Amino acid sequence: MSTPHPSAGPAVGCPVTGAPGTAALYGPGLDGDTMPALYEELRGTHGPVAPVSIAPGIDAWLVLGHRELLRLTREEQDFSHDPRRWSLLREGRVPADSPILPMVGWRPALLFADGQQHRRMRSAVSDALAGINGHELRRSVRATAEALIAGFAAHGEADLVAAYARTLPMRVIAGLLGLDDRTGRELVNAVAGLVSATGGAGDASRRMGAILKGLIEERRRARGDDIVSALLHHPARLTDEEVLHNLVVMFVAGNQTTVNWIATALRILLCDPALRSSLSGGHLGVDDALDLVLWRFPPTQNFPARYATRDMGFGGQDIRAGDMLILGLAAANADPEVLPADGTPVAGNRSHLAFGAGPHICPAQDPARLITRTAVDTIRHRLPDLELAVMEDELEWINSPWSKGLGTLPVRFTSPQLPQGTVPPRTAEAPAPAWAHRHAVQPQAGPH
Repeated sequence: MSTPHPSAGPAVGCPVTGAPGTAALYGPGLDGDTMPALYEELRGTHGPVAPVSIAPGIDAWLVLGHRELLRLTREEQDFSHDPRRWSLLREGRVPADSPILPMVGWRPALLFADGQQHRRMRSAVSDALAGINGHELRRSVRATAEALIAGFAAHGEADLVAAYARTLPMRVIAGLLGLDDRTGRELVNAVAGLVSATGGAGDASRRMGAILKGLIEERRRARGDDIVSALLHHPARLTDEEVLHNLVVMFVAGNQTTVNWIATALRILLCDPALRSSLSGGHLGVDDALDLVLWRFPPTQNFPARYATRDMGFGGQDIRAGDMLILGLAAANADPEVLPADGTPVAGNRSHLAFGAGPHICPAQDPARLITRTAVDTIRHRLPDLELAVMEDELEWINSPWSKGLGTLPVRFTSPQLPQGTVPPRTAEAPAPAWAHRHAVQPQAGPH
């Protein structure tokens, strides 16, 4: 089992505690405002690796140190991706209805594989993503964004999470998968239930699997011009089951991460006058602002998981074979050992760990950046006098051990600048556009 060191004490002031010596990463006392403080308390008490619980009775280690997280992601011989090595699972100590099981349970997907098996599946996923036509994707994101803005522009107010940040990636990813709008919404609702780590996560996982399975069967019968077809017909020869579970990984990681990135970037622009002024004055580019968001408020706070392949000392803790280790992406980005003395990341610096590191670094970061950049840039120009409609400390957060996401972002504005001829989204169900994969032009997001 994942057993914290006997001498480890509880985090100072931690709002919720699980087993003795652990701090809980779940519960109503934790949100986007309190989690950063908890990470620093854990760092001060335990060092770069801290004992935590991620669900009732489920203990793990949270890797807080930047250097330690790099080692965790790069050394597969010591830290495996395969949850079948997890002691708690092997010993039958993880309840079948545990809310975290849909996120950490084994699947035949690149996220849960090591070595050659991982490389085989990653080649198919990377090639499918590389086939996205960047110019067409940008055009379609902008058109969708302007249509969404037109849908609420007359009201002078909106919730930018529900009406924009959550809706826009859904339509884009649904198009990349070749889904119609209704099915895309159903899939996004299932994903939201999965990452929430609540009692409904198991049902959400089943609903998501059923939708994707039907889509795979349809593409086997008739090949399309979309990511699903690209995976099915790749030289890596993925099975239908492998395609299904790699789509799950891509969709869960891609959709919710992009939603959080858009919403957080908009929140920072609304709440940080200096940053907004620098952006408006041309002293800071949109990509620089997005990287600042990735440093300070990464869309995924904590990411599951690695499993120790042997007993070892790591980050000042005694790790046992089969222990689970969680990637503390937000905490590692805030590690004082890698930040400048004033704690502010350098503009343009992309050495953050928001997308992970090592062989498993996120393969979808370029299209995610293109979608987010276009979404933020479009709303800045179309709603130039946008302002927050509540006090910043009144914002609501999604409670999850994995994600730091806004639940709402209420805003108001008076002078929408919509292009002539923009029409709101139709209420009728219409197929979302699918983008050509052949002779594609790649999104230009810069080096990583």
